Amino acid sequence: MSDTTVIKVQSAQSPHGELGQKYLAGGVTLAMRMWENEQPGASKPETRREYETVGYVIQGRAELHLEGQMVLLETGDSWVVPKGASHTYKVLEPFTAVEATSPPAFTHGRDEQ
Repeated sequence: MSDTTVIKVQSAQSPHGELGQKYLAGGVTLAMRMWENEQPGASKPETRREYETVGYVIQGRAELHLEGQMVLLETGDSWVVPKGASHTYKVLEPFTAVEATSPPAFTHGRDEQ
C-alpha cells in the first residue's frame, strides 16, 4: 500500500530553528524551510552540510559563496548547494527564500551542526 499521509503546515505556526529558519512541510526524504526577511549584515559562517539544498528567492538579494565561486541571488533566481559543499551566504538586502533539503535538514540535528 502506498503512503496516503497528507501534511499541511501553516507557516504562521511553523517551528523555527536556531539559525532563524522556519520549518515548513517535511517528509521522510525531503523537507522545506523558509528564510524570511533576513537582514543584511556580515557573511554567515562557512559550513558544509550533510544534505543537498535547492532554493528559490522570493524577495531580496544575497551572495552565495560556494567552493570558491560567488553567485548573486536575486528575486526569481533558484540555486543548488550540493551535499558536503563548502558555502556561506551574505545577505545584501532584506531576503526571503524557500529551500528544500534532502535528506531533511531538521532530522538528527543536521541544521545545527
